[in-house]
Amino acid sequence: MRNTGILILGWVVMMGIFGCSAGGEEKKSPEKEKGKPPVAVEATKVGAADVTEGIGVIGTLAAKFGADVRSEYTGIVTDVYVTEWVKVKKGDPLAKLDTREIEVAIQRVLAGVEVAKANLLQLEVGENRANREYERAVKLKEEGLITQQALDDARTERLAAAARIGAAKAQIRLAEEEVKQVQTRLAKTLLRSPMDGMVSLRNVNVGDFVGEMGAKSMFRIVDNRILDLTVAVPSGEMAALRPGQLITFSTDALPGKIFSGKIMFLNPIVNEADRSIKVVAEVDNGNEQLKSGLFVTGRIKTGERKGVIKIPRAALLTWDVPGKKGEVFVVQGDVAKRRMVRTGVLTGDLVEATEGVEPGNLVITRGGFNVKDGDNVNVTRINGEK
Repeated sequence: MRNTGILILGWVVMMGIFGCSAGGEEKKSPEKEKGKPPVAVEATKVGAADVTEGIGVIGTLAAKFGADVRSEYTGIVTDVYVTEWVKVKKGDPLAKLDTREIEVAIQRVLAGVEVAKANLLQLEVGENRANREYERAVKLKEEGLITQQALDDARTERLAAAARIGAAKAQIRLAEEEVKQVQTRLAKTLLRSPMDGMVSLRNVNVGDFVGEMGAKSMFRIVDNRILDLTVAVPSGEMAALRPGQLITFSTDALPGKIFSGKIMFLNPIVNEADRSIKVVAEVDNGNEQLKSGLFVTGRIKTGERKGVIKIPRAALLTWDVPGKKGEVFVVQGDVAKRRMVRTGVLTGDLVEATEGVEPGNLVITRGGFNVKDGDNVNVTRINGEK
């Protein structure tokens, strides 16, 4: 009886265990039927837009026109009329040198001109006398009153007088040229601005001795109304460059403002150090907002394409930039499908998709890290739609 009781008790315990297991399976089965809940994601609708192709560049602005003013005349500075940051017009006086010595030289050469003119008057009197003597000799020879030798002597004297007149006139011209030369030297003692612009450097003071060989510039004049923007472009992009192309740029010195210029020159030589080509663009700076020496970042416009398909950069799960390919999740119905796309140009936060998606497709841009291929998704927001 004792053994029989033990067997019955064991049987009851076993039945209880199996019963609990069966109950547990029955409770779990509804959850299995439900499966994984949909993943909440945000998506963006693929669209097509026009693309402006270009080359990103960095460079420096410089004044297109500028001049270093030095003195051709050696002397002491007596006056300085301008200082730095002052606007000047072409011909405005900048500085003046001591002219006392050269003024004395002018008086001397002017006196030489007067002496030469007086000498000419005296020689003209002699020429008139020689002409009269020759005419008288001709008449006397016709009458047989003088010899042929006397007539020849009168003719020779007349020719000699004319030659002396010519030499005297040449002496006057020489003296007058000396006057002009000295006056030119005098004019050089007053230094004038060679162009319209602004004084960016003043390197002289009253009392300085200037005009020596190898002396530094006294003034630097720059015209900021037209600037040259010099940038370096990788030689691999050289085929896309043409004179006349537009370049847009900005500078940290003037945040929020966009400026533009036009490519004027392409250096025919590639820099061996970094394999780049130097490009120079001309920038109209009539309002003089920009300054020479500013560092800028910009983009050269090389072309346009219509109807280019773009996707947000955030939609790319992977991106092989050199290989120009990546992967995205495309929402089909309520299911996320992993798809490979071919990529092109990056413009801001948008990437060109040459293959793999079409306009109107929904690509997951947020929450994709929780998604696997074939998972159900719940699109809580479509970016760009209200």
